[in-house]
Amino acid sequence: MDDQTGMDEQTGTGPTGTGAPDTDRPPLPQAAELPGGRARPKTGKSEQTRALIMATAMRLFQERGYEKTTMRAIATEAGISVGNAYYYFAAKEFLIQGFYDQMTHEHAADARQRMAHTRDFAERLQIALESWLDTAAPYHEFAAQFFRTAADPSSSLSPFSNESHPARATAVALFHEVLTGSELAPKLDAELADLLPEVLWLHLMVVVLYWVFDRTPDTERTREFVRRSTPMAARVINLSRYRVFRPIVRDAKGLIQDFILPTIGRTATPRTDPAK
Repeated sequence: MDDQTGMDEQTGTGPTGTGAPDTDRPPLPQAAELPGGRARPKTGKSEQTRALIMATAMRLFQERGYEKTTMRAIATEAGISVGNAYYYFAAKEFLIQGFYDQMTHEHAADARQRMAHTRDFAERLQIALESWLDTAAPYHEFAAQFFRTAADPSSSLSPFSNESHPARATAVALFHEVLTGSELAPKLDAELADLLPEVLWLHLMVVVLYWVFDRTPDTERTREFVRRSTPMAARVINLSRYRVFRPIVRDAKGLIQDFILPTIGRTATPRTDPAK
């Protein structure tokens, strides 16, 4: 079987379990790695090979399921050597990182195009969330399978890990645009406005969690959740600009900075003294 003849995808050991590398798999040079053990493309051909591996993996995940798809099967379908596949992705699990990267860039481009016509904050936020659902729709059937790996808080593949920072940074940047491109941005407390993009990304993570386990046609319950929760979130954020709510806003900001942001790899914001 593939898992016995090739490199063990969980432990990085050979078929004997002794730690000796599979001869198909060359060592990964440190200078050629991205976070998560991914090779850094150096040429157009390298980028094409990496994209081919990703596209093949996504197709096989959809056809066979994540658990039943091996790195050897992906390499065979892509017409490349197993060693070449491992050069770009250190193990099958790291394809999830590639998936994150691909998804977030596709989502950001689609959302920017859709929300270009409006400055209403609530509408822009809803567009961004619905755009994610549309972008992710083709992958819904196998999402729950790899979510078990990504949901482990100690895993480098968690959306909250340091290794997931590039994809997360792309998403947070999009939510920064959601806010700054709206009519609401100039009216908000500057410190709160700085935190909001990451808070809005956390809201997206709640939507993603609901979406993963949603089995309604076209994930309609998740879409309804977005339609109903987005105006509520927008109203709460809008109310924060009024002076009477300023003490509550500062308390909420302190909780976010002290307890939420420190759990997100490489995005924590230093605590600012309210007295300054």
